Parts: sequence; C-alpha cells; structure tokens
Amino acid sequence: MTKHEIIMNRVINHLGTKYPIIQAPMGWIARSQLASAVSNAGGLGVIETSSGEVEACKKEIQAMSSLTDKPFGVNLPILFLQDDSIVDFVAQCGVKFVTTSAGSPAKYIDRLKSAGLIVYHAVPSLAGAMKAQEAGVDGLVVEGTEGGGFKNPEEIGLHVLIQAIRKKTDLPIIAAGGIADGVGMAAAFASGAEGIQMGTRFVSSKESPVHQNWKDAILTGSESDTYILNKSGSPCLRAIKTDYSKEIYEKGSMDMSVFKGVQDLYFGGDLNAAPALTGQSMGLIEEIKSVEEIINLTVTEFNRTLESLNNSKI
Repeated sequence: MTKHEIIMNRVINHLGTKYPIIQAPMGWIARSQLASAVSNAGGLGVIETSSGEVEACKKEIQAMSSLTDKPFGVNLPILFLQDDSIVDFVAQCGVKFVTTSAGSPAKYIDRLKSAGLIVYHAVPSLAGAMKAQEAGVDGLVVEGTEGGGFKNPEEIGLHVLIQAIRKKTDLPIIAAGGIADGVGMAAAFASGAEGIQMGTRFVSSKESPVHQNWKDAILTGSESDTYILNKSGSPCLRAIKTDYSKEIYEKGSMDMSVFKGVQDLYFGGDLNAAPALTGQSMGLIEEIKSVEEIINLTVTEFNRTLESLNNSKI
C-alpha cells in the first residue's frame, strides 16, 4: 500500500472521491473557497446552506464548477431551510451527494432520491440513526459530542456511538467529531466507520475564510478549552471558551440571538461577538496547513497507524 492509498469502500463509492474524507458544512465558512480546495485535494468539499443566505449559497454552488472538476456536496439542514427551492436547485446543478441534518430526512428524501442523489443524514444518537434508516437514507454521518457546533445534550462520545449504531445497521458510516488526523481516522474505522468528516481541522486551514484570530485560538487552545452551551435547551452546542461563551455557560441558557454577531466573529475576528463553534480536536492542532497538506498527512498517518496495529497483533 502506498503512503496515500486507501482501498475502495462504500463511502468512497458514494462520494466519487479519491479519499473518504469530507469537510463539515459550517455556516458561512463552508463555501466555494474552502470546499473547492477540499475537493481538489481528493476529499469532498461541502457547501453549507445553514446560514439561511439562500441566494448566496446558490451562487457558491454554481461557483464550484469553475473552481474544481471534482465531486462536491451540499448540506441541507432541514429545520433551518428558509426556502426549500434550494432542494431542487441542488439536483439541477448536477450535485450527486448531499448530507441532511437538523430534522427528519423523510421530508425531502423522495425528492432527493428521485433526482438521483446519494443522501447521508447526520445523527447524534442511535435513535436518530434508526429513524434515518427507516426514512431510506444511503448512509449516516455519525456525530460524536467531541465535535464543534450543534450537539446532542446527552454528550455521547463518537466511538461508543459508532459501535452502538453499527450493531443495529449496516448503513455506511462517516464519523464526525474530534477527528483531526489519521490516528483519529483509524480509530473511527476500527469502530465501524468507512469515512470521516472534519470541521475544526479545516477551519484552521490556510484556505479557510475565517479571521486569523479564530485560527490562532484553535492553535493555542487545548482539548479542554471548549464549553457545551445550553445543555438544557435547544440548540445545544460546543464552542471555544471565551468571555462571551463563559457568560452563556454560567447563565445555563441561550437563544439564537447569541449569533447576531456571527460575521463579526468569523470575518472580523471578534471572539466575543458570538460563540466560536469549535471541537475538542483543537487540542490536536498545532499548525496552520493547506487543505492539501491536511488531507495527505491524514491519509499517510491513517495508513501508518493501520500498519502499526497490524504489527501489534496479540
């Protein structure tokens, strides 16, 4: 096996990519600049629609064709879709792979499948996985509590969750949450996954559009430098520890108004303008690298880890 080789599996077959690595659909961040870099490096770039900026997201989807000739995907967060015309638009643009999240995939599964799309649904629990399977999805993005962004308040760790789901279904699994390198990828595969999704690792890439202040916070932070916010309410989420997120954490509740300054955070660098949605894997990230470097290193580490384990048989 060469240093960048991964044997074909069901996730690679569904994605149509060189590697079973996808980029998380982070609001405002997962747009053509970052997504095209991921696709060009052999992974699957994903365009977000959770920002609610439907027309802007449509332009980003269209822009991908001039930035890459490789496959890319789109995320459809069901509860946050303010204009479901995006569902048909995605199919018309030749997209072949979508992830759905934040709600039941049953709402759009027939429209998506009839248009020939592969549909994976993001789930934070075994119950969610069973409902997604019943709805007819092609695969699952299994999200552990370690990841940034919207979370299950039950805080189920990724590897326990993958194993619990794998015992109940044979659907292909993409693992998400706390993965920033090939060691994490190998651990996810050992648990039953056939692909990985990374968010925080790509937020801190050279091609990421976010302000340097956020990238620096990731580089200097540890695995314990995040809060789970609003655990007793909805949405529950994981974010970097800042003065602003500390106030929310100590209050114990929040509403969506906490995101009113999100663009000041993302692009202005004010870490106290909104919660900076970041996973525990920030403690594993020590350097800003290009997307291509991240993916190649991840694959190399993955294969090296598998070889090491093979030589450590009991």
